[in-house]
Amino acid sequence: MKKYSKESRVIRTSRVFPNDVNNHNTLFGGKLMSDIDMVASIAAARHSRCGCVTASTDSVDFLSPISITDSVCFEAYVSWTGKSSMEVFVKVVAENLMSGKRRMAATALLTFVALDENGKVTSVPQIIPQTDEEKKLFETGKEREKVRKIRREKSKELADYLTTDKPW
Repeated sequence: MKKYSKESRVIRTSRVFPNDVNNHNTLFGGKLMSDIDMVASIAAARHSRCGCVTASTDSVDFLSPISITDSVCFEAYVSWTGKSSMEVFVKVVAENLMSGKRRMAATALLTFVALDENGKVTSVPQIIPQTDEEKKLFETGKEREKVRKIRREKSKELADYLTTDKPW
């Protein structure tokens, strides 16, 4: 079974409030990352129509600061799939609410794994990209998946050397 990328698309716009900013009056990076994970998880669930867990945040690139005079629009969709994994692309567009000027504020790629009702890994539909953006992400997805596997193996190797002893 195959689905169009657009079937998983999530769009969410929010405002930046004083409790969302740091001492530079720009949006906290952690707040942005939390919102990215939230919209990405919805896209993954829409695509798979089952439970999903975040397997990794592959990248978050902060491209432009987001200020208190901005709105923040998140657009997320499944950009590539494996057997049970889904890569979700998220773009973050900031809009100055006074001038209307928009700019790319961040991009992110996250990987989710689909789970059945028993919490076991299950297969997901493949995707059909349609727009130029979707096609570009799809065409480059296999290479990113190879990089993710290498990074995951290196993380496991490092974890073997780490201690869980209490330092206090």
